[in-house]
Amino acid sequence: MKTITNWDDIPDFDDEKDEAEFWLEHELDGRLMAGSIHQPDSRESTTITLRFDPRMLSRIKRIARSRFLNYQSMMKQWLAERLEDELRKQ
Repeated sequence: MKTITNWDDIPDFDDEKDEAEFWLEHELDGRLMAGSIHQPDSRESTTITLRFDPRMLSRIKRIARSRFLNYQSMMKQWLAERLEDELRKQ
């Protein structure tokens, strides 16, 4: 079995049969696969500013503390959940 160590070594296939025959005789190198896994980078997030009523922010922080969470992380979780709900409704 031949090991593929470079993505450029994988040809373009005319059909699935040709691709299946190729992979019967070839395998991907583990380092090549490991290098293709996306590692999220904290720099991929964007900082924004939101203005809150001080009482609302205090209540949010109180809820977060009671759940042993950072209030910003909890708010991001809430927003992500709501976004999923909204997308499901569409």
